Amino acid sequence: QVQLVESGGGLVQPGGSLRLSCAASGSFLSINAMGWYRQAPGKPRELVAASTSGGTTNYADSVKGRFTISRDNAKNTVYLQMNNLEPEDTAVYLCNADVQRMTISQVKGVFRYWGQGTQVTVSS
Repeated sequence: QVQLVESGGGLVQPGGSLRLSCAASGSFLSINAMGWYRQAPGKPRELVAASTSGGTTNYADSVKGRFTISRDNAKNTVYLQMNNLEPEDTAVYLCNADVQRMTISQVKGVFRYWGQGTQVTVSS
């Protein structure tokens, strides 16, 4: 199986910074895209940032210029550096990864996995 474990959430004042990490472990062949989503109470889950294995990135308009996604492919880890945080950034942040692995039938397949989520609260 594949596990994604996030860390780095917490409480921060407006204008502050946090760095989230998400490490993938388990049995797999490779990781394609990795990304971060967030979900605030009463709102749908939304994409925050994503990165391909080659380093191509995309961001939600609301975080452009403030958040940076990066990856350490050797460590199967994706990071989200969040600067100039705003109260509107308060949410549970979840990472995901599109993982290539062998199925029970010994066929290669790509599957999306999710972490458990980490709470980010921006408040004075």
